[in-house]
Amino acid sequence: MLADDRLPNGPVLTVTARLLFTSLFFLSGVTHFTNIPYYVSLMPEAAPYPVFWIFASGAVELAGAAMILLNWRPRLGGWLILLFLLPVTIVVHGYEMIHAQDEVVRALQQAHFLKGFALMGAALLITQLGVSHRPVPSHA
Repeated sequence: MLADDRLPNGPVLTVTARLLFTSLFFLSGVTHFTNIPYYVSLMPEAAPYPVFWIFASGAVELAGAAMILLNWRPRLGGWLILLFLLPVTIVVHGYEMIHAQDEVVRALQQAHFLKGFALMGAALLITQLGVSHRPVPSHA
């Protein structure tokens, strides 16, 4: 096993991490504007103004992802991603996980629900630590 001071650590790694984390939000954010019927179908029928919420969530998602990727106010970008993920995870995936009639759909929604919580954890880390490259101190 490598010692802490020999672990990969550099700007290429942090840019790669930002790109990997934000790629999901960019793709999803764009499709909020290009595939509106799909996102309407995901929302519970009782949700008011579904198209408004789809556009608003897509804009928040794209803004947060851009801020993180470009390292421009990434902590705020993390809060925006969290603002997107919390209601989507609970309202869309949580609702479907509980109410789905089909066991396969229920299992898929549970996976999305758990993925949403994991992504919220990563977004919360970004809100606290940012995304800049900072060398890991050596503990000699």
